[in-house]
Amino acid sequence: MEPLLTEIDHVAIAVHDLEAAIAWYAEVFGATVEHREIVESDGVAEALLRVADSYIQLLTPTRDDSPVAKYLANRGEGLHHVGYRVADCARALDAVKASGGRVIDESPRPGSRGTTVAFVHPKTSFGTLIELVQDPN
Repeated sequence: MEPLLTEIDHVAIAVHDLEAAIAWYAEVFGATVEHREIVESDGVAEALLRVADSYIQLLTPTRDDSPVAKYLANRGEGLHHVGYRVADCARALDAVKASGGRVIDESPRPGSRGTTVAFVHPKTSFGTLIELVQDPN
């Protein structure tokens, strides 16, 4: 079987103060923001810091009912999820479902940067929330 995961797209870190987190990464590691976006559907503001061919995705909620707001309230700041690049998001999501895995998204949907994404429930993936990311580029 050909592997469905092609690369790590990003590691997402939930933070209370996006500007402070950006400043810390810049000061300590010299990291700069390559992309910023508000993802209304998820209720988050994000900043992507490039690391080789991947990103650190800093996330902060834009509304109190967003999944990231709930995560911060329950667990505090820290690792939120890992995004894996896939050539075909629908195919990878179908593979999870065919294995009996739980998914958060029943079908792929638009993500940031023009990507197509779907989330796999952490109860399926040994406690880690997984985002499948199909990059149009």
